[in-house]
Amino acid sequence: LKVVKMSKIANMLNMIQILKDKKIHSIQSLAEKLEVSERMIRQYKNELEEAGIYIDSVTGKYGGYKIDDENKFLGLNNVLNRVVNSKVLLKSFGNDVKNKAKAYAAAGSDARMNGCELPVVINSGSGNQGMTCSLPVIIYAQELKVSKEKMFRALALSNLVAIHEKSGIGTLSAYCGAVSAATGAGAGIAYLYDEDYQAVIHTIVNTLANVSGIVCDGAKASCAAKIASSVDAAILGYHMYKNGQEFKSGDGLVMENVEATIQSVGRLGREGMRETNKEIIKMMIHE
Repeated sequence: LKVVKMSKIANMLNMIQILKDKKIHSIQSLAEKLEVSERMIRQYKNELEEAGIYIDSVTGKYGGYKIDDENKFLGLNNVLNRVVNSKVLLKSFGNDVKNKAKAYAAAGSDARMNGCELPVVINSGSGNQGMTCSLPVIIYAQELKVSKEKMFRALALSNLVAIHEKSGIGTLSAYCGAVSAATGAGAGIAYLYDEDYQAVIHTIVNTLANVSGIVCDGAKASCAAKIASSVDAAILGYHMYKNGQEFKSGDGLVMENVEATIQSVGRLGREGMRETNKEIIKMMIHE
């Protein structure tokens, strides 16, 4: 059920992107583009309007849906327009699958951090982590045109890897949860490419070796940027292995195998960052 909800959110964001050209799009054409039923398109419209995105209905032979005024986005006006989200990422770095994966995860987080009340999948109690585990995998699944079963398996792997990492870190830590979630997404993306166990575990290790230093300083807009950076590191970690490059035991927190590396990162987040967490709180309250 959570996977279905996540896919629905991705479709609704896609629907917003389509309607932003201010043209009239028939319900049939929207259904075809998003590969859902016309009934689902109507449901998307209703749920988006509940969240503050008002979509005009045009009747008649050439009728459909359109968005006349970008100011009608109200509560979601940050989804596609903030510095760290999809618009800037795609404009600056291109529209390939890697950047789309980062952009959609960042935009989803940015929306939540700025008041979006749409339902969202969670991982380890976090909506941001849930989206980071899921949206990049969904974007890659769409790009690679894999079956829904394969996408669901990749999503299951992504979420389980993230949970496995977080179980060693604990509930509250100054260690940024986006890193664990993006590492899971990297594993899921490797699976979508039909990679073997070695590729998956080396993607995990390469990612953790790269961005395990990102700290959590509360839920706020910059979480979206941290998510984009972490997803980028996960994709890099996969391509490093594919090109014969990897971080090895002795490279900082990297240990002799993937489990030992996950344990070392867990120790860092659970034990090593206790004082860091206290200092972050003091700085945030200007103590």
